[in-house]
Amino acid sequence: MWFIYLLSWLSLVIQISFVTLAIAAGLYYLAELIEEYTVATSRIIKYMIMFSTGVLAGLYIFEGFPVLMVAVGLFTNLVYFGLLQTFPYILLSSPNFILSCVLVVVNHYMAFQYFAQEYYPFSEVLAYFTICLWVIPFAFFVSLSAGENVLPSTMQQGDDVVSNYFTKGKRGKRSGILLIFSFLKEAVLPSRQKMY
Repeated sequence: MWFIYLLSWLSLVIQISFVTLAIAAGLYYLAELIEEYTVATSRIIKYMIMFSTGVLAGLYIFEGFPVLMVAVGLFTNLVYFGLLQTFPYILLSSPNFILSCVLVVVNHYMAFQYFAQEYYPFSEVLAYFTICLWVIPFAFFVSLSAGENVLPSTMQQGDDVVSNYFTKGKRGKRSGILLIFSFLKEAVLPSRQKMY
């Protein structure tokens, strides 16, 4: 009886490892796709924001969700539209980005407060969190490294083309989520060097 119990824990560790590797590979692939197709990604994020706005309006009209919670969610979507204006450039020190991070925390707090007072099945609570709170910030998080590989002819305010190319537009250097995944790939699966 104790032997099968130990095997069940060992199999759980193996399954969690495989799921973690699958998620990491999927995130790496998504980050690569976003870097390659930034215009399409911007359009997709815009449609996700509009869908989330429609869902929030529907929750207020049909489900009677609190006005304040829906209003903060709609304001958060408005801030996301502001982030989308400079996409794929997202400055982590910009007031728009900082405000969006603060609003994500505020939205979570308000949702936890509401769902602690009102009973909803777990699947419905998870649907609210997924569609209204998690999908859009996750899309922006995965696309943080997309602005690094944009052609040097694209400028930010205060930069000229030449200085932008030589100082910020270094193509071989990666940072953000792709740097983390590249490091993990090299740590887990180091490349073999050819011997001559």
